Amino acid sequence: MIEKTALIAGASGLVGGHLLKLLLADPQYRRVVAVTRRPLGVAPSPKLEEVVVDFDALDKSLAQKNISVDDAFCALGTTIKTAGSQAAFRKVDFDAIVAFAKAAKARGAKRMMLVSSIGADPASSVFYSRVKGETEQALGALGFEALHIFRPGLLIGARRESRPVETIGKLVSPVLDGLMFGPMRAYRSMQAENVVRAMHAAAASPTSGRQIHAYDQMMRLAGA
Repeated sequence: MIEKTALIAGASGLVGGHLLKLLLADPQYRRVVAVTRRPLGVAPSPKLEEVVVDFDALDKSLAQKNISVDDAFCALGTTIKTAGSQAAFRKVDFDAIVAFAKAAKARGAKRMMLVSSIGADPASSVFYSRVKGETEQALGALGFEALHIFRPGLLIGARRESRPVETIGKLVSPVLDGLMFGPMRAYRSMQAENVVRAMHAAAASPTSGRQIHAYDQMMRLAGA
């Protein structure tokens, strides 16, 4: 059996938390390295190594620990409200993600799995969507053998922090989802666990190049 090393960022979040559990349960991964700004506070595992880092010096931190990587998973993300400003949002959703991807590539990662967002477009007039698109564009220039980009709409699941807009969205999503057909299907809400299963399946796929996964593609990969 091939035993790989996974590098994950964003393991304290909704998608990242589920993803961390799945990677730790997968016998294909002998080592799961979680880079984080603060200890995760999860149950210990002999496979898990937490590396508390400053994302501005992430590559240096990983180099000091002699970490080599096969697959990289990034579920970093925030909101402008949580970050406090557009500049602070960009520092997480662009700067930190690009730093993570560069560090993973430097450590040997062949495959990169990124949680982005529906509507991501570097030419968008919407700041949030533009930053997401610029991040995708920056990672595409790094030369991974496979770059899988996941673009969910509203994510359903229990978060640690309160997001009132998402709470309202969860209440109305069953009705709205049923009205979304054709191209609008990409905007349907999605359980976080399905995004995670899709990421896990993509990492095991021999597919190469840049792959964009919206709602239907993620649901197929997740087997949902």
